[in-house]
Amino acid sequence: MTVGAGLPIVLAGPILRHITANNVSVWLATSRHCDVRFEFFPEAQPDLNQTYETGDQDWQVLKAGENLYYHLVDIELGTSLPIDVLISYRLSVKPTGEAEQAWQDHTVWAPDLCYPGRDLPCFKVPDRITSLFHGSCRKPHAQTPDGLAGADVVLRQALGPEGEITAGSPALPSLLVMSGDQVYADDVAGPMLQAISLLVEKLGLPDEPLDGVEPDLPASGNELRNVGNLLYHRDTLLPRVYKNKTVFDVLFGGTEKPVFTTQHARNHLVTLGEMLAMYLLVWSPASWQGMPELKAPEGLEAKDAEMYAEETVTLKDFRADLPACRRIMAHLPTAMIFDDHDITDDWNLSLAWEQAAYSHPLSRRVIGNALVAYALNQAWGNRARTIGPDILPPVQAALADPGSEAHETAITTLLEYEEWDYQWQTSPPLIVLDTRTRRWRSERNAHNPSGLLDWEAATDLQTHLKGKDAVLLVSAAPIFGVKLIETVQKMFTLAGKPLTVDAEYWMAHSGTASAILNVFGHRGTPRHFVILSGDVHYSFVYDVELRQTAPSLSGATDDGSKIWQICSSGIKNKWPDKLIKILDRGNRWAFSPRSPLNWFTKRRGMRVIPRKPVGTPHGRRILNASGIGLVELDETGAPVDIHQVLPDGSLVSFERREAEARDD
Repeated sequence: MTVGAGLPIVLAGPILRHITANNVSVWLATSRHCDVRFEFFPEAQPDLNQTYETGDQDWQVLKAGENLYYHLVDIELGTSLPIDVLISYRLSVKPTGEAEQAWQDHTVWAPDLCYPGRDLPCFKVPDRITSLFHGSCRKPHAQTPDGLAGADVVLRQALGPEGEITAGSPALPSLLVMSGDQVYADDVAGPMLQAISLLVEKLGLPDEPLDGVEPDLPASGNELRNVGNLLYHRDTLLPRVYKNKTVFDVLFGGTEKPVFTTQHARNHLVTLGEMLAMYLLVWSPASWQGMPELKAPEGLEAKDAEMYAEETVTLKDFRADLPACRRIMAHLPTAMIFDDHDITDDWNLSLAWEQAAYSHPLSRRVIGNALVAYALNQAWGNRARTIGPDILPPVQAALADPGSEAHETAITTLLEYEEWDYQWQTSPPLIVLDTRTRRWRSERNAHNPSGLLDWEAATDLQTHLKGKDAVLLVSAAPIFGVKLIETVQKMFTLAGKPLTVDAEYWMAHSGTASAILNVFGHRGTPRHFVILSGDVHYSFVYDVELRQTAPSLSGATDDGSKIWQICSSGIKNKWPDKLIKILDRGNRWAFSPRSPLNWFTKRRGMRVIPRKPVGTPHGRRILNASGIGLVELDETGAPVDIHQVLPDGSLVSFERREAEARDD
């Protein structure tokens, strides 16, 4: 294969990131070193048109390979953009050093980027957030449609057939919040792994020597590719450590795991190049151009060959929806945070997990590579001017020389970094938690699950909340979860098997549980909390009312804060229907308002009101369907409508069930 052959100039993007009236951040990946031009056209206000080019400001470009460059176009605007007005924009690129006529806009490299009736993509800078999309868990080969396609339908309706906001259509969302598992580095389809390998070669990404590989096994990315990727057998790369168990066994709890967690980690991505290629293939159709037909290699075992055939079909459907994915992220400011599958399953679940993972050079490298890829593709755009200077110098050194000492230094820097969480000063403000690296480790048993937030992080959160009337709080895992499932997780933890059921929930660690409940009960806490979560592969909504008996800052007593726990998961993933039906009904029976079990599992001073997904069978409170959450907010930051948008664009609303309220 000729390196770079058939690659379009823009490989992924544009993805709108943090947007304010005075600053615009846009991410994109290109196959050439390019100059970038950005033009703004506030509609009906031509006097506010603005143009910016490379050289006007200090925009950073990172080179990852012969044909892969990352850009974060971070524009400090000379004139503020108008609020609550549609702003069209044109993003153009040209290879650095070429003539002026070489500029290419989206009509060349993404002709399907715009909605009907519009010649340019657009966005709004909202005065306040009136509605938003949110979701998590987008697994390409899950046998369910892509929820981002549903978001694309809603946005198309909101803009209307003539490209204008139309009366009676859904409100134009202000944000897209992606709360984890945007990619699955640990759960990769066989044909996707082959496509990743081909793209790594096409991009001209440098080879990466691998440390800690057993003798007679591939010891570099190139060697791994040359032997056919070890399709469905990558666990053989990881050496034995004790009692005939591999690091793989320690990290993943063995191969026969129940449906609570991933079963297919034997195609885990390994090299930095593979991690980078994966993002391009799941965010944009561009890198699929010119991809040869993927075929199962000879010699696959029967069960693997059957899996390969199934994955080929689901990936074909996934690829068909990629234009919608690219389009939606080109029109909505997009906030992102990692969860475990962005890095690896059960990432930092317990102290014992961390000791196993980070003590071996290969498993440490795999985790580190995924974190470098996350930093480039997701974290950078969350707050470019602070994260960028902190992490980009070591990341660029790692990109230039994978497998080197500089690469290991970059991994160390990112593993020690404690500022992945962030805030956007929207109205209400968006506060995004890092529940993966700032964990509260168990002091009693290294195998017990760590708390999702340590004491210092909880204290920081309380400080950030002070003085705010309402807040959008992003937590990858639901803070208030389905009690029956959490009870099952607790039972497995007590039996010494937390990995078996992914026992990661807020109440699993007494210190973290106490800290977060204290945050909600603090007298200076916001009146309205909207908690946006994912992780669990099903969707539900709880209204939680906290009884506040202590005097407020004004000296009066009130009824306490109102919390909406809104979980939308997954964008492209779900549970087996029969199992979730059993657990859903069991939860309702076991923890009904009059159930004795409810008294034994009380937290403190809460009233929990479930919501029913409208149109689901009697007794169901969990929605088991891929899609994306759509929340509409009033002027106080309280939800007025909560929906799950299905992949075809239809809406399932969540209806409050006051009669089922329980004290907790």
